Amino acid sequence: MQKKFKIDLKEIKNLLPDSPGILRKDEYFNSAVLIPLLLINGEYNILFEKRSAGIRQGGEICFPGGETDKLQDSGMLETAVRETCEELGIRKNQISVIGGMDTLVGSMGVTVDSYIAELNIRSLNELKIDQNEVEKVFSLPVSFFLENPPESYELHIEVHPFYTDDKGERIELFPARQLNLPERYHNSWQVRKNKVWVYKTAEGAIWGITAALIKEVMRIIAETI
Repeated sequence: MQKKFKIDLKEIKNLLPDSPGILRKDEYFNSAVLIPLLLINGEYNILFEKRSAGIRQGGEICFPGGETDKLQDSGMLETAVRETCEELGIRKNQISVIGGMDTLVGSMGVTVDSYIAELNIRSLNELKIDQNEVEKVFSLPVSFFLENPPESYELHIEVHPFYTDDKGERIELFPARQLNLPERYHNSWQVRKNKVWVYKTAEGAIWGITAALIKEVMRIIAETI
C-alpha cells in the first residue's frame, strides 16, 4: 500500500524565498566583480585589469574580482571589494560603492554579481597591483564605450552526454540510451546559440562577460544623459 504524506501548503509558502533568486546557484562558479569608475581630468574612466599569464584565463581583460569565499565573505559585495583591494593594492575606504546590478548567469556555469563603484584615487600610479594575478591595469573613458558600440557574434553551444578520453575510450556521462530517452539525446545536441559581445580597444579585445557588463553599464549611463 502506498504511503500517504500530509502536505501543509501554508508551511510550503513560509519556506519559499521572499524574492526569487537563482536555483542551484551553489552548483555554479560563483564570482563577484567591481566595475571601478575613476575621475581623470574631469572625465569618468573605467578601470580594467589584464590578467597575469599564469592564472585562469590568463592574458584576458577583466574587472577586479573573483570567486566568493564563504569563510571570508558575508556576501557577494564583500567578495568584490575584498578581491579589488587585494588585486589593486588599495584600502577599503578608497572604494565608494554606488550599487549592484542584476546577477549575470554565464553559459559556462558561472554566475557574476557586479557592483559599480568609484575609486577615490587621483591616478593609476597610486595602485600597487598584485602581479601574481594582474599583469597591468589601464583605464578607458566612459565616452569611448558610449560612442563605440560592441560588435556581436554567436557561439554554438552543444551538450555532450559522453567524451572520448586520451586512450580513445568512450566515457559515458549521461546514460540516455539505457534510460530509453529519445535517440536525439544519445549523442551531442545543440542547446542554443550564445551571443558574445566584443569591444575593440587600443589595449586589446574586451569580450565575453566583461563586455556584457560594460554594455549594461552603458545602457544605464545612457539613460542619465
